[in-house]
Amino acid sequence: MFKILSVAILALLLALPVWAQDSGYVGNNYPPLPDRGNVYYAWANVLRVDPVYGLVEVRQPIQNCYPRRVVTEGRGNTAETLLGAVIGGALGHTMGHGNGRRAATIGGAIVGGVIGNRAGSQPQVSSQTRCQEVLRESQHRRIVGYDVEYRYHGDVYMSRLNYDPGDRLRIRIDITPAD
Repeated sequence: MFKILSVAILALLLALPVWAQDSGYVGNNYPPLPDRGNVYYAWANVLRVDPVYGLVEVRQPIQNCYPRRVVTEGRGNTAETLLGAVIGGALGHTMGHGNGRRAATIGGAIVGGVIGNRAGSQPQVSSQTRCQEVLRESQHRRIVGYDVEYRYHGDVYMSRLNYDPGDRLRIRIDITPAD
């Protein structure tokens, strides 16, 4: 008789935590909050957690650089003007005799200076790198929430949370009369 009674007590003690866990009463219930009516907190067992994915649009600034042809107007260079004047004066000096030589030298210097100045004023073509900032848009698949299935008092519930609760979920129980 004692052996049967001790086996029955042992079976009851082993089944008690399973019943308590299945019913949601694990010993972590809290008393009602003051001034909030009949609000309690308890723990529920999480049965399944499924991540919920969504597309998130990401805009990222990047530098878009490219070569650009730049034309700059040339200005008369003093060195080229003087060189042209000297060469023109030397050529004019070889042209004439007497007073004509002096006039040819002056005329050659003027014409050579003008030609040298124009040679220095040719447009200059160069290449410069230009950059501008553009927004690159892309879509990424990210977790936006979790569908959580949990059991409390033998009933199964489903909620969407913004975090993964793990094995247990703290729940809020609000008891109010049904009208």
